[in-house]
Amino acid sequence: MTTGTEERLRRWRLVLGGGSADGTGCALGGQDERIDAALAAVYGDAEGGEVERKDRLNVGRGKSAPKVARWLAEVRELFPQGTVKVMQQDAIERLNLKQLLLEPELMDAVEPDVNLAVTLLSLKDVMPDAAKERARSVVRHVTDELTRRLEEPLRAAVTGTLNRAARTNRPRPRDIDWGRTIRANLGTYQPDRRTIIPERLVGYARARRQMRSVTLCVDQSGSMADSVVYAGVFGAVLASLPAIKTNVVVYDTAVVDLTDQLQDPVDVLFGVQLGGGNDTPLALRYCKDLLTQPEESIFVLISDLYEGSGSAEMLRRLREFRDMGVQVVVLLALDRNGKPSFDRQNASALAGMGIPVFACTPEHFPDLMAAALGRQDVSAWASARGMPVVHDEGLEG
Repeated sequence: MTTGTEERLRRWRLVLGGGSADGTGCALGGQDERIDAALAAVYGDAEGGEVERKDRLNVGRGKSAPKVARWLAEVRELFPQGTVKVMQQDAIERLNLKQLLLEPELMDAVEPDVNLAVTLLSLKDVMPDAAKERARSVVRHVTDELTRRLEEPLRAAVTGTLNRAARTNRPRPRDIDWGRTIRANLGTYQPDRRTIIPERLVGYARARRQMRSVTLCVDQSGSMADSVVYAGVFGAVLASLPAIKTNVVVYDTAVVDLTDQLQDPVDVLFGVQLGGGNDTPLALRYCKDLLTQPEESIFVLISDLYEGSGSAEMLRRLREFRDMGVQVVVLLALDRNGKPSFDRQNASALAGMGIPVFACTPEHFPDLMAAALGRQDVSAWASARGMPVVHDEGLEG
């Protein structure tokens, strides 16, 4: 048997999990046995199933946390970080480890990621104080990592757009920026006259009477959990920009304004209540009072638009915002997947009003905000980047 064939059989054996039905006839040794055991603890094998998986980690038998913590440590040693996060989340879902996450030993062993942050946030109201402090440290690790990765692109995109908006090519004489004007006209230098003949003037536009305003209104029902995490991080970054007034509002069947907590994204996230129903019209009624300067306002609704009996009022109020002069954008999701389940009828109705409706990944959000602040056609912007934009015919581009 060739080495290549042996390697393929080895891989199939690890995938299939062994037992008489796998058909490989391949025996494992050394580290492969450890890998197989770690996988079997969560995914079982052809003859095992859920009962055997739970037995391997002693789930539900009192002193489960130490064994689960050892399994997590083993997984982190054997697999790449991306695989660890997938297995960790699968273990939480398949073996119902949520309550075990409240154990200090287990909390210290988990690999922080967005999925884990969402799980911990869903448990925050039943955590004892000691576990809550550890949970906050895990969530802070996640938000710090997201902020490190996403803050600079958002800051650069938004401030660049605002700086461009602050300049004009038709300045009044006292508003001419002579340094920029000279640099813009170096090609017209006349050597015989030793001077530049300016063909284009660059200057400062009149100062805005009001700051630009961004309101993020986030559906915090269970299906939107990842979006809530990213929206909290982006809201905190936007709030740190002096040229923008930022509001973050989350809602289910009640509305919570988290604007006063935006100095710390962890405080924002611990202020949400994931799961439950939703009442988008109630949130929109609240947010209308925040749109005090409609022409300077961007309103971003992050929702899957499943609204039931409230759909008519939701559509009417979003149309009202648009007619007031507000730049309205509806994001069906703000997560890495970018392919959400959503109410297609409501999405198509909004698209028919000229309101952009699409899903957005976190990496695209900074440029989205720059496009909105620059009063670009946001639907065209999203389509040009391959995002699934909803049209009024109900189709997606």
